Amino acid sequence: MEGLLSRCRALPAPTTCGRQLSGYVPHRFYHRGPERGKRLVLSRMFQPQNLREDQVLSPEGRSGDLSCKSQRLMLQVGLIHPASPGCYHLLPYTVRAIEKLERVIDQEMQAIGGQKVNMPSLSPAELWRATKRWDLMGKELLRLRDRHGKEYCLGPTHEEAITALVASQQTLSYKQLPFLLYQVTRKFRDEPRPRFGLLRGREFYMKDMYTFDSSPEAALETYGLVCGAYSSLFHRLGLQCVRVQADVGSIGGTTSHEFQLPAEVGEDRFAVCPGCGFSANMETLHSSQTSCPACRGPLTESRGIEVGHTFYLGTKYSSVFSAQFTNAHGKPCLAEMGCYGLGVTRILAAGIEVLSTEDSVRWPSLLAPYHVCLIPPKKGSREEAATELTGGLYDLITEAVPQLRGEVLLDDRTHLTIGNRLKDANKFGYPFVIIAGKRALEDPAHFEVRCQNTGEVVFLTREGVTEFLSQVQVV
Repeated sequence: MEGLLSRCRALPAPTTCGRQLSGYVPHRFYHRGPERGKRLVLSRMFQPQNLREDQVLSPEGRSGDLSCKSQRLMLQVGLIHPASPGCYHLLPYTVRAIEKLERVIDQEMQAIGGQKVNMPSLSPAELWRATKRWDLMGKELLRLRDRHGKEYCLGPTHEEAITALVASQQTLSYKQLPFLLYQVTRKFRDEPRPRFGLLRGREFYMKDMYTFDSSPEAALETYGLVCGAYSSLFHRLGLQCVRVQADVGSIGGTTSHEFQLPAEVGEDRFAVCPGCGFSANMETLHSSQTSCPACRGPLTESRGIEVGHTFYLGTKYSSVFSAQFTNAHGKPCLAEMGCYGLGVTRILAAGIEVLSTEDSVRWPSLLAPYHVCLIPPKKGSREEAATELTGGLYDLITEAVPQLRGEVLLDDRTHLTIGNRLKDANKFGYPFVIIAGKRALEDPAHFEVRCQNTGEVVFLTREGVTEFLSQVQVV
């Protein structure tokens, strides 16, 4: 970004302001999509705000319960709104961010051969009884009966459902494998104590992938492939996650790893060896163990938020449901399975938790709901003449930088000062804020461009602004 700013500072300025506005006709402001001639304006956004911390309450109605920075900020700026304990309305900015995250996930999963499916949230009890998890899961499983007395659960995970689906395809050949089937759906867990907003709730979005291979060796190769895709995903988001050995828990299998995002609010504890790189969840180590089991060096302990989990399942589920394929010799064999989860809403909240300041949201790379916020002058101010210039800049950006169509927002609340709107923009965490202030009246006009994530400020002409923004990556 520093190199980009340096190049922008060196850009030549146009000779006249008039030529910039040649043929420009003012448009009305609309809240629409990225169609030409329409502008996204802040005044039309459904964005309930509680920008004073003492006005924000937890779902239980006690402001003192907001011990988590991401929960407090997401409530303050109107990213989420409480519905019931552990359940939240996801408001427009958050929905946009989650849609972007899902696009990044799709890119990474499909790059390794993933195929997207969508399974019902209602899962028949008989599937869970077949694996004995109906009782093993205990009170975490949200159970219900339909009008005929048939029992279901609201799926917290879908191992049973996907294995039964694959088992129903009775003519599978080894030549068709591996299958990497995944979905992004709502999941449900009856948390005894939901807290920390989207970090630990009763209803949440998760990406779960289930793989089917023809041999243990092939399944472990797939396991490494998916773990590599997870590492790539977190790198693209700018999140420094640590892959650690983990317990298989109620999912089962023989091998498991977690992707932990280091954070003080994290509920997990994991250990890392600075010497050899060994890492593990503390649950897998002896309580008094302080040295690395691999090299005997000292272990460093941290707290983290689990944002991903992988399991090599073997034939634990395929043997129950007879998920088989025909091998090269024409004999039926059980599929070797793996399962791989990403907490979608948790990744978003965890990213906000570790990247944000105490009073301003900062988004994981690529996930900002809108990348650019334009702030025109206050109505009645000496700079008001630059208002049309701001509208013209909006149109120029959306025409000259195609990837930013639908990513630019105009703060049209011109009854407020630039300073007040800048404070709001800082809280919302738009990566780039562009202000039409005093220097917008110069010839040529210069706009103040603020890079929120680095704190840098530069003054650029219209052409400089588009050159600067042309390097912005979006999904």
